[in-house]
Amino acid sequence: MERSSLNIMDERRTKRVSEAVREELIELIGFEMQDPRLLPAEVNHVTLSPDGRHAHVLIGVRGDEKAQSDVFAALDHAQNFLRHQLAERLSLRRVPELHFAADLGAESLDRIELLLQRARKSRGEDEKQSSK
Repeated sequence: MERSSLNIMDERRTKRVSEAVREELIELIGFEMQDPRLLPAEVNHVTLSPDGRHAHVLIGVRGDEKAQSDVFAALDHAQNFLRHQLAERLSLRRVPELHFAADLGAESLDRIELLLQRARKSRGEDEKQSSK
């Protein structure tokens, strides 16, 4: 029974640290870094490995494939800087290695929004025609 409560505590700590890393990366990438390639980037989710050595960071990118490749090139270039900043800002036993990946859910949301806009536009045109 003691073992399971330790796992729950570890899980809670992992979630807290994941959220802290996410908040710091949002601040760093969104507001403090000067690289213009990072403007369309948005930190959506961070998952920390149970041992705390790896952080998988889901990044949403507004724009086309070129914008996405530019964002990930900039993030790869800035990885050491970001880890150093996390070490200064968070009191962690070990600063996780950052692994960036595209958040495909963000693309789905963009697609849904586009479809909703089209539906609203076509509905507005249909209403104009029916009122004539």
